Amino acid sequence: MDIGIQLKAILPEDRIKTRLIDVLSYASDAGFYRLIPKAVVQPKNEAEIIALFGFSAQNNIPLVFRTGGTSLSGQAITDGILVDLSQYWDKVSVEDNGTMVRVQPGITGAMVNANLKYFKTKIGPDPASINAAMMGGILSNNSSGMCCGVKLNSYHTVKHIRFILPDGKQFTTENPADYARFTSECTTISDTLLQVRSKIIGDSAMYEKIRRKYQQKNTVGYSLNAFVDFEHPLDILAHLLIGAEGTLAFIAEAVLETIPDYKYKSTALLYFPDIFTACQSLVPLIDAGARAVELMDRASLYAIEDLPHLPAAIKTLPENAAALLIEFQEDNYEQLEQGVNRFLAEVPGLSLLHPPVFTNDPVEQQYYWKVRKGLFPSVGAVRVSGSTVILEDVAFPVAKLGEAIIDLQKLFKKYSYDNAIVFGHAKDGNIHFVITPSFNSDAEVERYDHFMREVVDVVIKKHDGTLKAEHGTGRNMAPFVETEWGGELYELMKLVKQVVDPNNLLNPGVIINEDKNVHIKNIKLLPTVESEVDKCIECGYCEHKCPSRNLTTTPRRRIVIRRELKKLQQSNAKADYETLLRQSQYEVLDTCAVDGMCASECPVDINTGELVKRLRRENHSAFANGIALFVAKNFGLLVWSARAALKAGSIINKLFGKRSMFRLTTGLKKIVNGIPLWTDQIAYPPDLAILDDPGEPSIVIGQKDKVLYFPSCISRMLGSGHDDKKNIMEAFISVSHKAGIEVEVLPHYAGSCCSQIFSSKGYKTAYEHTANKIIEKLWWESKHGIIKIVIDVSSCAYSLKNLRHALSEENQTRYDQLTILDNVDYLHDIVLPRLHITEKLDNIVLHPVCSLQKMHTQDKFVHLAKQFANEVTVPLHAGCCGMAGDRGFLFPELTNSATMPEALEVKQHEYDGYYSSTKTCEMALSHAVGENYESILYLLDELI
Repeated sequence: MDIGIQLKAILPEDRIKTRLIDVLSYASDAGFYRLIPKAVVQPKNEAEIIALFGFSAQNNIPLVFRTGGTSLSGQAITDGILVDLSQYWDKVSVEDNGTMVRVQPGITGAMVNANLKYFKTKIGPDPASINAAMMGGILSNNSSGMCCGVKLNSYHTVKHIRFILPDGKQFTTENPADYARFTSECTTISDTLLQVRSKIIGDSAMYEKIRRKYQQKNTVGYSLNAFVDFEHPLDILAHLLIGAEGTLAFIAEAVLETIPDYKYKSTALLYFPDIFTACQSLVPLIDAGARAVELMDRASLYAIEDLPHLPAAIKTLPENAAALLIEFQEDNYEQLEQGVNRFLAEVPGLSLLHPPVFTNDPVEQQYYWKVRKGLFPSVGAVRVSGSTVILEDVAFPVAKLGEAIIDLQKLFKKYSYDNAIVFGHAKDGNIHFVITPSFNSDAEVERYDHFMREVVDVVIKKHDGTLKAEHGTGRNMAPFVETEWGGELYELMKLVKQVVDPNNLLNPGVIINEDKNVHIKNIKLLPTVESEVDKCIECGYCEHKCPSRNLTTTPRRRIVIRRELKKLQQSNAKADYETLLRQSQYEVLDTCAVDGMCASECPVDINTGELVKRLRRENHSAFANGIALFVAKNFGLLVWSARAALKAGSIINKLFGKRSMFRLTTGLKKIVNGIPLWTDQIAYPPDLAILDDPGEPSIVIGQKDKVLYFPSCISRMLGSGHDDKKNIMEAFISVSHKAGIEVEVLPHYAGSCCSQIFSSKGYKTAYEHTANKIIEKLWWESKHGIIKIVIDVSSCAYSLKNLRHALSEENQTRYDQLTILDNVDYLHDIVLPRLHITEKLDNIVLHPVCSLQKMHTQDKFVHLAKQFANEVTVPLHAGCCGMAGDRGFLFPELTNSATMPEALEVKQHEYDGYYSSTKTCEMALSHAVGENYESILYLLDELI
């Protein structure tokens, strides 16, 4: 029987994914292995998890749990059932005034820290992938990161764990009664754990080896320190789960103790002639109290040296140079300065290539760390097309670090991995190295195998290091667990796995694997497809930003699908190719909001939205492009028609009930999917009379100013939704006049468009025509750039600020002389300084639209709002609403899904006002929250 049909007895059909597009797109995670699951399921609660365990046992099908899918060692893939926890397991609760936090597995580490920010605390683990990595993976891999070392990782900061065993039994260390229940209900497991503990405690060699191995970062095998740190079998098992990579039980919830989030930070890049010399500075830095010391070799610096805002000195470094990114963090400024000065006193004794330059600027610091955290994907992006990216993770005693790195570099040279890089957490002796082999031949696989076996010798036998410091054992180090720990301790690990998961159905093959060649099997191939796709290493950093992530797919999975199409095409699998191509239309193209927010998190700036636009362009026929160009040339007619249709719809609603148009368009949409859905937020089109006579300011404040107002087509078509409210154009002119600013409306505005509508839909010719037409008009009407141009919708402003590539050479020259302002820029920079504010609202909530974030003006938006409200809230879950111009009308399910997390958060409180800066986004949030979101223009107009 089909597995999807069988699973319907446990889960509803919409949370069981067995289509070709599902199993192929979930087959990959951030690592370099690939297995195709039989099904992907999305349980919502513990009862469904228990039922899945029963299904697994009954049908002898493995289960693997996945959260963020940022694991690098092959521990989040399966050819059984993949259990996706990224959607329904995202609860977080801050407790005990921020000293503890309760989390479910499906919430990102960054979101947990965002909830803790008010209390000036954070979780201990701080992996580079924290924005995308979820707590299930952070706990199950015993993640650490930049600053947490060996004392503040997941193992040492977890206080309580709630878990479910493969037999369906549930326990929590938070409930004292569960300790007795565990020993009585799980006698075999309990007795075995105690026997293992007794053996370890009674064998001084074993005991001392475990103690010594965990004095440095170590995630190889199971967390054997649990047997020496705890006495009760429930505590032992709970801590074995940390770092067990989902092979022993399901972690349903955890309570973690938090650590201080230091207010004051000082950051610097230090440059050295070579890695060995850089490592000699580690002791002075550690003694001075540096919280983070990140090593980067010259090869890794080559990968990032062309990025903007980095010191120019990086490009001038010699061939063998190395750098340390260091940071001091303290609760008060005096302590911070003391630490920095202690280090500076040691600088004359160090072989620095340039004097240290420290920065306290949070923006600059954040950029440095973003670059460092993105090193792995950045290197992957510049690899030879078709090659695979492998990141290994080892640790050495700090005193041996320099010598050990030199030995690794000798291996890179021996095996011709000429583009290998080395970077990592030098303070902990923990380094990562990246190689990019091609696995297109047996010889290449054999080369990698020999290389890895020599790496094992260098790490374990020569330098007494550890093979996996923080990324987990996975599949790539499973053959070498015994090499690191020795036969006796490895047998104890095998015993733990056998007694807890006797059927070996929970993530089999990970950590414990008798196949000594598993590290060279099921390797993921990355075929050459297209520029955007070829740069991607599927790290998953982008996924949490995607508005369609809980509806269809994500940027990473869109790229995986493109690769799978290429593989099917190359293997001449015509039937599967056609199936996947057909399924891709909705999943990949239709429901992508093309908002480009994925690029803001991508270390190599891959904009999957631009890829989708290009694919849409390629899908358009010559006839469709011709129609689009005709519309572009007659845009005024389109706006007139849209206004007429909106008027007619509003009249129908008035005559036959306010839900009439919704019901009518819903019915039509079932017949013709391209029919836009009428929503309650659509109102009678606004009166345009004020655009013909905007009037003059009644007063002039300071120096007289004048702006050219470009009323967007959105503003000209969509009313405010409230009969007693001004329309947005009236509000813009009113605010400007109150600030003493003269407004000149763009003449012949009826046929004017920013070109966004044609760009997002992929109509290239129509886009270029519209872009050139509007720039020509703005050039002449602004008196050749003398008058500032203001547009009242942020998304349109973003489009205008990013259309230069579509212009003719002459219009590019004109464009460069124009000053185009978004509404927010205008209000913050020009209007606000002219105002004397006497009245404020108590509390308001904001929705910063994607365009503000991409234009880097979100801070202005918040600062502006704070001048008119005592308390301003930006929801933690604020993100792209999925509206994407008209996409939300065509596919309302996209908007409903995208806005849900933010809406649920906002609904927990009542506010005096709800504000944004783009009409369609305001409509989406109004629908989701049930409150009236409106332009921030209205806030100013009401209070000045």
